[in-house]
Amino acid sequence: MEVKKELWGKSACGKEIYLYTLTNSKGAYVQLGSVGAAIVSVVVPDKDGNLADVSLGYADPVSYFGDGPCMGKTPGRYANRVAAGKFTLEGKEYTLPVNCGPNHLHGGPDGFQSRVWESRENEGGIEFLYYSEDGEQGYPGAVKAVVRYEWTEDCELRMTYTAESDAPTVINLTNHAYFNLNGEGNGNILGHTLRMNCSEYLPTDDTQIPLGESAPVAGTPMDFVNEKPVGQDIRADFEALKIGSGYDHCWVIDGAEPGQLQFCCELFAPESGRTLNIYTTQPGVQVYTGNWLAGCPAGKNGHIYEDYTGVAIECQNYPDAPNKEDYPSAVLRPGEVYEQAIIFAFGVRE
Repeated sequence: MEVKKELWGKSACGKEIYLYTLTNSKGAYVQLGSVGAAIVSVVVPDKDGNLADVSLGYADPVSYFGDGPCMGKTPGRYANRVAAGKFTLEGKEYTLPVNCGPNHLHGGPDGFQSRVWESRENEGGIEFLYYSEDGEQGYPGAVKAVVRYEWTEDCELRMTYTAESDAPTVINLTNHAYFNLNGEGNGNILGHTLRMNCSEYLPTDDTQIPLGESAPVAGTPMDFVNEKPVGQDIRADFEALKIGSGYDHCWVIDGAEPGQLQFCCELFAPESGRTLNIYTTQPGVQVYTGNWLAGCPAGKNGHIYEDYTGVAIECQNYPDAPNKEDYPSAVLRPGEVYEQAIIFAFGVRE
């Protein structure tokens, strides 16, 4: 495995931003940036062996700060939404900045995704480290978070998320890459097919906060148990799709057990033949079909991204879990180690 490190740019306050390139013997490679511990590029072969970058990204590192789509980055301290920007932990209410309608999203406007992380090469992988101060964006406890990336000869991008805190807090980490398996900037993803290991999803209110109990996908446009085109039902007369102008919901992964890798889903592009199989230890997965990508910063290679030109598949805990006792716990206490894993396995169908 060839690993290359280069200075990519500097933040507004002068912090150096590094770009790492990991290339396997097949010539397939990933690029990772220290702003937001981001996936910047994933270059993999199609069914004919032609390489293309299948991960959306921006033309320069400065565009990764404060962007709406959270392009390729690691949102935190709590990925996804927290209702009304409030939660109660051990009898004390905490108030977080509201940055998505009436709710708190992705750790706030200055969440983990908008920070320059420390970085290092370690045993063939790349590790990004971020130290979040007590009270940052309203969250209690000082947190040390580490994201480790490994790139394999089989074109698997393996991600491990760990965190520790010096006081009780809540945490939910994931990756927010957008994929187009025909190549970034090459049309939309509505013709991609998706198969999900999810027989239930979480219905939400009109601000995209889960109502509580999960609901079966059977007989609804949320059903991807059997492979179907992403765009097949995206315009259906169904309340969930109207709320988000497409898919932007959390599904419950069947058979999920804490600490156990489980198959989550498979994305497939018939045109290129590329596949993406995703495995995770997380209990849920938010699928966002890029419904609001238009107007984001300029993309790589001169591309301008429009709505639905990429899909984000975010393995994570359930949205608003800090406010819902019946959801998997998001609480991290001193002496405990938060640990989750995600694998993006790229391949082809002949």
